[in-house]
Amino acid sequence: MIVCRLCGSGAMAGVVDLGATPPCELFLTADRLDQPEQTFPLHLRVCTDCWLAQLPPLITPEDTFTEYAYFSSYSSSWVEHARRFVDGLTLWPDSFVVEVASNDGYLLQHVVERGVRCLGIEPSANVGAAAVEKGVPTLTEFLSPEVGRRVREEHGPADVVVANNVYAHIPDVVGFTQGLRALVADDGLVAIEVQHLLTLMELNQYDTIYHEHFQYYTVASAQRALASGGLTLVDVELLPTHGGSIRLWAKPSGEPSERVADVLAREKAAGLHEISGYANFAARVAKVRRDLLRFLIDAADAGKTVVGYGAPGKGNTLLNHCGIRPDLLAYTVDRNPYKHGRFTPGSRIPILPPEAIETDRPDYVLVLPWNLRDELVEQLSFVREWGGRLVFPIPRLEVVE
Repeated sequence: MIVCRLCGSGAMAGVVDLGATPPCELFLTADRLDQPEQTFPLHLRVCTDCWLAQLPPLITPEDTFTEYAYFSSYSSSWVEHARRFVDGLTLWPDSFVVEVASNDGYLLQHVVERGVRCLGIEPSANVGAAAVEKGVPTLTEFLSPEVGRRVREEHGPADVVVANNVYAHIPDVVGFTQGLRALVADDGLVAIEVQHLLTLMELNQYDTIYHEHFQYYTVASAQRALASGGLTLVDVELLPTHGGSIRLWAKPSGEPSERVADVLAREKAAGLHEISGYANFAARVAKVRRDLLRFLIDAADAGKTVVGYGAPGKGNTLLNHCGIRPDLLAYTVDRNPYKHGRFTPGSRIPILPPEAIETDRPDYVLVLPWNLRDELVEQLSFVREWGGRLVFPIPRLEVVE
C-alpha cells in the first residue's frame, strides 16, 4: 500500500500516469547502448488528507546525486537569478550563510565575493568539486538532522539557510526539514525555492515530473511540510523560474504574512485543496503528447530535419512519454560538456555540442528546457539565418517564426 510520506495517510488519488521511464539523469555512454536499462513507474498521486502531490520513492537520492550531470552555472540566467537573490539579503561581515544542494557554487560564489562566511552542502562530489574551484567551501554530504547538528557544532548557527530546487528531491521530507532547522539560528531565515504545483497544473508542465522529484508543492502542503520539521512559513514569493516557482521564507517561529494567505486563496480557487482540481490534468497531458508527435511525424514525412536543444531531466520525461526516438529527433545539443557523446536515457538520442546546430542548419529546433525561453530565444537567434524555426512543446505546441 502506498502511503503519504508527509502525513502517513493511505488516501492517495492518481493524478497522471506517465508509464515507466529510466531515471532522467542517467545519461548513457556509447558502450552502454547494447545493455538494458532499468525503468520505474512514473505515476503522480496526491494525498487527499494533506494535499502533498508525490511519487513513490522508487529510487534513492544516492542513486541520482552521488555523481550528477546537472551543473547550475551552465544557465547564465540562473546564475544571474542567484546573484540578485544574494544582493537582496541583509548580510553583515560576521554573517554565516549555508546552502543545501549548493551544486557548483552558482549562488555561494556571490556570497564569497562579498567576503561573507559560507558553506555549501552538496552530495554530488563531481559538481561540488567545481564549487571548490570557485573558492566555495563545500561539504560532500546529504543533509540529515545529524549532518545539520554537526555543521552547527563545527561552524555555528546559520543566519541564512538556502535550499533552492532541492525540497522536491528528498523522500524524507520530515528529516530534511529537521536538518534545515538544525542549521538555522533561532532568529535566522530559511529560504526555499521549489516549483509551484499551481503553475505545473495550469501550464501543463508535466515534464517536470520525474523520479528525482519526489514531491510537488502547493503553499498549503509546503506549510505543513515545514511545520513537520519545526519551521514556520512566514512569507512567500511567486517567481518565474522553472516555469513558475515559489520562494518560501521560513523561521523557527513567526506569523504568516498576507502574501501567504493570498497564495493559499489562489490555490483554493484553482481547486488544489480538493480532488476536483486534479481531475482534468491527465487529459491535458495526453493532448500535449499527441500534438508534439503529430508535428514530428508530419515534419519527418515532409523531409524536414528536427533536432533538439538542451538535455535537461525534464526533456527525458517528455521524450520517453511521447516515445520519441532518433527517427523523429536526430539529436539534441547541450552546453554541458559532461553530456557530449552520451545518449538520453530511454530514448537514446545522441547529445552533441551546440555548434552542431549551426553546422547542420536543421529546419526545426525543439527546445527542451522551455523554462529558459527568453534566454534561449536569444542564444538561438542565429537559426533564423537559414529560415529555421524554434519549437516549444510546453504549455502547448508553438512553432516560432
